[in-house]
Amino acid sequence: MDTKINSNKELSIWEALIPVFALIAMLGYNVYIFGDDALGGSNQFVLLLGASVAAIVGFFNKVSYQKMIDEVAENIKSTAGAILILLMVGALAGTWLVSGIIPSMIYYGLQILSPAIFLPATLVICAVISIATGSSWTTSATVGIALIGIGGALGFPLGMIAGAVISGAYFGDKLSPMSDTTNLAPAMAGTDLFTHIKYMALTTTPTFIISLILFIILGLTVDTNGIADSSGLLLDIEKSFNITPWLFLVPVVVIGLIIKKTEPLVALLVGTLLAGIFAIIFQPEIVLMLSGGKNLNFANAYKGILNAITTDSVIPTENETLQDLFKSGGMQKMLGTIWLIVCAMVFGGIMDAIGALARISQTLLKMAKSVFGLFAATVGSCLALNITASDQYLAIVVPGKMFSKAYADKGLAPENLSRTLEDSGTVTSVLIPWNTCGAYQSGTLGVETLDYLPYAFFNILSPFMTLIFAAFNIKIKQLVSTIKE
Repeated sequence: MDTKINSNKELSIWEALIPVFALIAMLGYNVYIFGDDALGGSNQFVLLLGASVAAIVGFFNKVSYQKMIDEVAENIKSTAGAILILLMVGALAGTWLVSGIIPSMIYYGLQILSPAIFLPATLVICAVISIATGSSWTTSATVGIALIGIGGALGFPLGMIAGAVISGAYFGDKLSPMSDTTNLAPAMAGTDLFTHIKYMALTTTPTFIISLILFIILGLTVDTNGIADSSGLLLDIEKSFNITPWLFLVPVVVIGLIIKKTEPLVALLVGTLLAGIFAIIFQPEIVLMLSGGKNLNFANAYKGILNAITTDSVIPTENETLQDLFKSGGMQKMLGTIWLIVCAMVFGGIMDAIGALARISQTLLKMAKSVFGLFAATVGSCLALNITASDQYLAIVVPGKMFSKAYADKGLAPENLSRTLEDSGTVTSVLIPWNTCGAYQSGTLGVETLDYLPYAFFNILSPFMTLIFAAFNIKIKQLVSTIKE
C-alpha cells in the first residue's frame, strides 16, 4: 500500500476537525433515524457527505480536485485485496453451508461444547487458529462462522459470541509472525519482528487473561434458552444434511494452506471449490434443490453450486432455531460491506489529500509533554485514524512515521512505539462500523458492529493496558546508549 503522508501547512487543526465532527454528527443522526438498517445504504451516503465536507475544506486551503481524486483512487486501490477476500468469503460461506461443513461443525460442536465453557472455549479456539494462520479475517471466515452457529443454537446472544470470536482472532493476529500488521508495526517503528512480538506479549498476555476471565464469568451467568433443545437440534440437523466427519477435510486443508503461507485468496478459493465438490458428493439433494432441476446431471450440479456461491441459499428446516443458521447470502451478501468500504475510503482519501490526517497526528504529538503523554498521544492518534481514515494500516503507518523521532528523543526503544501501534491501531479497527475491519467482521459473522462491540473485551482493553504500563512505568524499555564514557 502507499505509505506517504500528505501534509498541508495552511490547514489548521480546527479546519482538519470540521469533517470529523460533521461526519460523527451525521452518522449519529442517521443511526438514530434508521437504527439497525443504517448500514443498508444510508451510512454509506453519509460517508460521501462527510467526504464532501472535507473536500470543501480542501478547496478553501488550495488543494486541487485532481489531488483529492488521485488520493481516493490510491485508497480504493489499497483495499482491492480486502474486497476480493470479502467476495471469496461470501462464496466460501455459501458452499460450506450447502456441503454440510458448517452444519457438521454445529452438530459436533453442540455435543462437545457445553454452554458453561462455550464462550471461553470460543476465545481460545480462535486465538489458536489465528496464531497458526496469522489472520483474524481467515479465523472469522472459517471457525468463526461455525462458532456463531453453535452458540446461536445453544441460545447465546450473537453479539456475545462474535465478541469472543473477535477477541480470540485479534489476540492471535497480534502475536503471529505471519500477520501483516505484526510485520508492519515494527517496520514503521524501526525495530525487528521478534523483538516486537516478545515486547508486545507483555501487554497482550494479561489483556487476554482478563478477557478469558470475563468470558468464563459470562458463560456461567448467561441464561441460555437453547440448551434443552439440543437433542432435537441434532435430529433436525441430521434430517437436513448428511453429517459426516469427512467434511472436516475441507477446513483442515484451508487452514493448512494458510499455515503454509499460501495467499489467503488462493486458500479461500481452494476451500470454496473443494466444498462445492463435497456438496455434490455428500448433499446431492440440496444441490439439486438449489438448481431447480429434476435430476442431478452435470448442468444442474453446476447451477446449484454456482447459486450457492453467488446468491441466497436457504436450506428448509422446521426448526425455528436452525432457520437463521441454514441461510447464506453468498457473494451477493458481501456487496453491502464492499459498498461501505469504498465509501469509507473516499472519506479517508480526501482527508489524507487535504492534509487533515497529518495535522491531527501532529497536534496530538505537540500535546505529548511527558512519556505517558507520548503514549497517550499515540493511542489517540491511532483511534482517530481508525475513525477518520477507516483503515487499520493507515492507523499504524501514519502515527508510526509521525511519532518515531519523538520516542527516540525521549530515550525510548522503538519497540515501545511498535507495541503501542498494535495495542491501539490494530485491535480497535474492528470496533468502528465503517472501518474496513469493522465492516468485514460484521459482514462475515452476520452480526452488527455495535452488537459485538461491548463484548470484544480484548480489543477494548488493549489500549488501556498499554496506557497502564506507561503510567506506572512497567516494562518501558529505554534506548541503550552507544556513547562510551
